[in-house]
Amino acid sequence: MSDPNAPTDWAVYKAAVWRKHSQSLRFVKNTDTISLDDLVGIDTQTSQLLRNTHSFVNNHPANHALLWGAKGTGKSSLIKAIFNELSSKGLRLIEMDKDDLAFFPDVVDTIREQPFKFIIFCDDLSFDPQETQYKHLKSVLEGSIEVPPDNVLIYASSNRRLLMPQFMQDNLESFSDQGEIHFSDTIEEKTSLADRFGLWLSFYAPDTQSYLRLVDHYLPHETDRHTLHILANRFAIARGSKSGRTAKQFAIHYSQNQFLQSQQEHQQRTQKNHGKINTDV
Repeated sequence: MSDPNAPTDWAVYKAAVWRKHSQSLRFVKNTDTISLDDLVGIDTQTSQLLRNTHSFVNNHPANHALLWGAKGTGKSSLIKAIFNELSSKGLRLIEMDKDDLAFFPDVVDTIREQPFKFIIFCDDLSFDPQETQYKHLKSVLEGSIEVPPDNVLIYASSNRRLLMPQFMQDNLESFSDQGEIHFSDTIEEKTSLADRFGLWLSFYAPDTQSYLRLVDHYLPHETDRHTLHILANRFAIARGSKSGRTAKQFAIHYSQNQFLQSQQEHQQRTQKNHGKINTDV
């Protein structure tokens, strides 16, 4: 594992990922360059998370954050964009998979004495009923005997608001005593992890108009908007999703088709000109 007393690496590299097989942090040389300007339609979530992270970097109180909601709506992109925005201010990013949460305390131990601020990023975080890895995360979020370090925050993205599935049986196990509702132990256990995140940000799938604004953002130089929007809607219908991710995928697909079409037209013109030259000769 990385030496906790060697800050030089963190001064050079600003991000790392946890590798389970080597049980160590691997520094990332080429990080995703997404910026806040690339994010469209999530202004409220951006301002709240940016304010929280600014507070963290400036040694003021800040909350762990849970970004939950529909897939492809910019949850992970927002975390990476804010990291890029504030990395020059001493912010560092560590990405960990939920399957590696058993190593969470060890990772925290390696960075608690570092002169930087760290966001530990858990992407697509959720747990099945039989999984117990979340207990390692709970101890880091609020500590056990040892107080959690003040230079570490956890930002997690998830499709589930409570990080765990909810079943009707959980509600049936609750009971009422003189009008007061007593939740079952199952519900209490499931909500206890999500409750440790002080900042909850909700993300919802965009409507058609919002989706088309995202398409326009990714393809700003296209002049025939009517045709572009027809094609974008067909692309979204074929995938059963209208989201920021879908809009970006459509932009790539559309640009590829435009390039291939221009190549074919160029080739046809070349062949036509070549045939004209032979005829003239």
